[in-house]
Amino acid sequence: MTAIEEDEEEALMALYEHRFKEVQHLRDRLDYYESQLNEAEKKLDETQRQLSRVRSRGSAKSSIENLVRVKKETTPSPLKLTKKCNVNLSDSQPEEDCKIINTQQKPTLHIPFVTLKRPSPFDVSSSEDSTEIRSQSCFSVPRFKKKPKLVKAAESQPNLVATQKRPPCVEMEESCDEPSKFGSRPLMLNKPEKAAESQARGTKKKSGKSKDRDLIEVVNSCSSPIKINCETSSYIPSQHKRKLRTLVLCPTNDELFVTSALDGIVNLWKIQGKGSHVIHQSSINAASLKQRRWPEDVAWHPNGSSMIFVYSADGGDSQIAVMDMNKGQKVTFLEHKPHVKGTINNVMFMPWDRNSFITGGNDHAVVHWSEKPGENCWKPNVLHKTNHTSAVMGVAGIKHTKTVISVGADRKIIGFDLETERTDIKHQIDSKCMSVLPNPRDSNLFMIQTGTPERQLRLYDMRLKGDEIHGFGWKQESSASQSSLINQAWSSDGLYLTSGSADPMIHIFDIRLNANQPSQSIKAHQKRVFKAAWHQSLPLLISISSDLNIGLHKII
Repeated sequence: MTAIEEDEEEALMALYEHRFKEVQHLRDRLDYYESQLNEAEKKLDETQRQLSRVRSRGSAKSSIENLVRVKKETTPSPLKLTKKCNVNLSDSQPEEDCKIINTQQKPTLHIPFVTLKRPSPFDVSSSEDSTEIRSQSCFSVPRFKKKPKLVKAAESQPNLVATQKRPPCVEMEESCDEPSKFGSRPLMLNKPEKAAESQARGTKKKSGKSKDRDLIEVVNSCSSPIKINCETSSYIPSQHKRKLRTLVLCPTNDELFVTSALDGIVNLWKIQGKGSHVIHQSSINAASLKQRRWPEDVAWHPNGSSMIFVYSADGGDSQIAVMDMNKGQKVTFLEHKPHVKGTINNVMFMPWDRNSFITGGNDHAVVHWSEKPGENCWKPNVLHKTNHTSAVMGVAGIKHTKTVISVGADRKIIGFDLETERTDIKHQIDSKCMSVLPNPRDSNLFMIQTGTPERQLRLYDMRLKGDEIHGFGWKQESSASQSSLINQAWSSDGLYLTSGSADPMIHIFDIRLNANQPSQSIKAHQKRVFKAAWHQSLPLLISISSDLNIGLHKII
C-alpha cells in the first residue's frame, strides 16, 4: 500500500468516526423522543378508556370535563405563532402575511378507529424493533417528520389528512438505517459504541443480548432485490493439508476466528487492517485420542473462553473435547459417551443458557449437555432418540420457548420443549434436512437446509407449527446433489442469508424478496465454497473453500 493510499485510508477512517458519532448522537435524541412517545400513548389509551365510559353513560357533562382535562395535559407545541393569520385573506394579499400555521388551533375531533404506525428510528444493530401499535383510538394524533410548509390561511384548516401506507419493504429499509446502501449496516451485531471501539483499537467486545424484532411482516414483501456491494479483497492460504470443514467466529472478540479441517488441526486467526488481511496465530492438534479423527463440528463458548469439538461415536473413541483458551489452548477429552454409534454431526450452544449445548448424531439421538461445578465437567442428558428414524443432521435452540429444534435425514423437524420435557412440534417435509439455523433477530424464525435442488432453503415460523413461510435456492452447475458440508450464515440484522455452493459461488438471499432465487451471487474461490460468514462489526464476509484458501470479501 502506497503512502497516498494510507493517507486516504486514514482520512476515510477519520470521516467514518466523525459520522459514526453524529449518527449515535441522533440515535440518543431519538431514544428520548421514543420514551416521550410511549408516555403520550399511555395517556391516549387512558383517555380512550375514559371516553368510552363517558359515552356508555351518555353524560354530556362528563364528556366536557374530560375534554378540558385533555387540553390541560396536552404538551405545548414547539412551534410558536409569529404572525397572526388573517382568515379572510384575499387572493391578492401576499403569502408573507401568513408565515407559519397556528398549530394551537383547536383540532378536529376524529372518532373512527385508526392504526398508528410507529416505525423504529433506530439502526438494526442497537434498536428496538419496528412495531405496529394497533390502537382503537378516538383521536387522530399528527406526527410531524418535517417542519410545516409555508401555506396560505385557506390551506391551514385542521382537516383530516389521509396517510398513504408504505410497502413493508420500504418501512423496514428505513428502520434499518438503509442497510441496502451501506453494506456495513447489516453487519453490526454489537452495539455501535462497542463496534467503533473494536474497529479502532481491536479490543474485546462484551457479549450482550440483542433485542428481538418481528421480521415476519417483511418476509416476501419486496419485488426487487436490495443488493449489497461486495468485492473480494484477498485470499489467504488456510495452512491446512486437507479440506476445510468449519469456520467459527469468536463471539466476544471480533478479531478472532478459527478454521478446522480433515487433518484434525484447528487454526486460530486474527483479523488485521480493518479486515484487509488476517494472520495465523496458532495451530491446535484436535484429533481424537484413539482413531485420530478430525472434529466434525466446532462451537465457540458464548463467553469466548473455550471451544467444544465433536467427533464420532464409533470404536469407543472420545465424543466431546473442550479446548481452554485461557490455559495454553489445552484440549481435554470428556469421558462421557452418550451417543452409541456414528458421527456426531452438529453442536450448538443454547441461547438461553451459555452453560449448556446440544449435540445430534447418526444414532438418531439428541443430547443436552450441562456444565457442572468443576473443571471441564459436562453432564449429558439424552432428550430423545426415537423421534428421528435417521441421522440427526442439525440442532438449534429457540430461546423464548426453550425449545430444541432438531432436523434429520428422515425429513423430520422435531421441536422438544425442555421445560415440559415433551415434543410439541412434529413436522415432515418433502426432502431430507441437513441443517437448521435460527434467525439472530427474530427468535420465531429459523431456516432449514434441504436437499431439494433450487429449493435448498426453507424459512419457518415457530408460531405456525411447521408451515413454511418462504423458500428459495439456487441451481448448481457442477453437481445436482446438495452436500451437507455446505453451510449458511445469517447477517446480524436477520434480513440476509449467505450460503456456500458446490460451485465456486457465494449466494446471498434477502428474505424480503418475493422470489426463490438469490438476490445476488458472488464469484469466489476456485472450487466449492463451504461457508461465508458475516463479520460481527466489520463490513466483511469470510469464506472457506475446498481450494484450501480463506477468502476476505469487503462490503463497500
